[in-house]
Amino acid sequence: MAKHWADFQYEIYLNGLSGAVPRLPTDLTRLEELTEQRLGPGPVGYVAGSAGDGSTARANRAALERRRIVPRMLRDVHERDLSVEVLGRSLPAPLALAPVGVLSIMHPEAESAAARAAAAQGVPFILSSASSTPMEQVAEAMGDAERWFQLYWPKDVEVARSFLNRAKAAGFTALVVTLDTPLLAWRPRDLDQAYLPFLHGVGTANYFSDPAFQAALAKPVHEDPNAAVLHFVGMFADPAKTWPDLAFLRENWDGPIVLKGILHPDDARLAADAGMDGVVVSNHGGRQVAGSVAAADALPRVAEAVGDRLTVLFDSGVRTGDDVFKALALGARAVLVGRPYVYGLGLDGQPGVEHVIRCLLAELDLTLALSGHATPSTIGPADLIEEPA
Repeated sequence: MAKHWADFQYEIYLNGLSGAVPRLPTDLTRLEELTEQRLGPGPVGYVAGSAGDGSTARANRAALERRRIVPRMLRDVHERDLSVEVLGRSLPAPLALAPVGVLSIMHPEAESAAARAAAAQGVPFILSSASSTPMEQVAEAMGDAERWFQLYWPKDVEVARSFLNRAKAAGFTALVVTLDTPLLAWRPRDLDQAYLPFLHGVGTANYFSDPAFQAALAKPVHEDPNAAVLHFVGMFADPAKTWPDLAFLRENWDGPIVLKGILHPDDARLAADAGMDGVVVSNHGGRQVAGSVAAADALPRVAEAVGDRLTVLFDSGVRTGDDVFKALALGARAVLVGRPYVYGLGLDGQPGVEHVIRCLLAELDLTLALSGHATPSTIGPADLIEEPA
């Protein structure tokens, strides 16, 4: 039985009969401003901030806003089904929660609260390598719900292998490998506050709990936390990795592998040639390369290049249900949402994340119906026009 996501609006209206209104805005674009008012500048800047002057984050929004939906009339949209198959898994809607690290800076329940919210709504939760909570604990919070693991590919091959083995043992089904962060970008909001959580041992839970990581330390983490932090910083990412290195992942992971951060169609083709299962068209939400191409502008070319060979996913700039519709029309199979759910977490914990998921999918459901579609599978480029930049 397909879930009727649009019913959320009637639930809100019915609750209004007893005087209850939603605790958070239903226009999710307002969450950032609320978070800015309620949380400290360090954590807010770390989540909301971008590389350079923010031009890439602005371009992500502009590229989605420039595309306008062309609704069609008198099509039977009475019964709708938002479910999709992604990487061999059946999902109730074309949405997953993107990997976002260090969630404890937003809420004490951190990744566990966000993961429980995803599980409650049936959407996949993608756990960041740089989480504040060990992967096993997050898995436990989710029961048997759909979860994927995001790998920041470390220099230390034993830590990489250990992470993959642990993720597999904890029931993570897909591997999402972030390629666009071999170095941390120039991020003025973080630099101006001199704010990098990792240097305080925050966001290092998977590393500090890892036997291969611990084996490389002279003393246990609790005896010399500074040495552990320095070791983490030295091996967190590896700018020397190249395409042939992907063979290591294939040898050590038997589920689907998705490469995140792909913007050029030739890189998407190389991913397909390397036997990968999917790509995420993403510029890291504008956090890595200032002046980068907008993710939504890169999406059609990537989808055209490899859409018949790979699962094409999308993130960067998604804030609303119509953004999700547009990404699907541009060739994505499903969409990852990042900052909005993190703001929901910061403002209201697990219920805040569930609110964001339900708002996004209710708006997507209604946008589909009002544009003449009963399922995501009928959406395509013909459903959009592009306004001049």
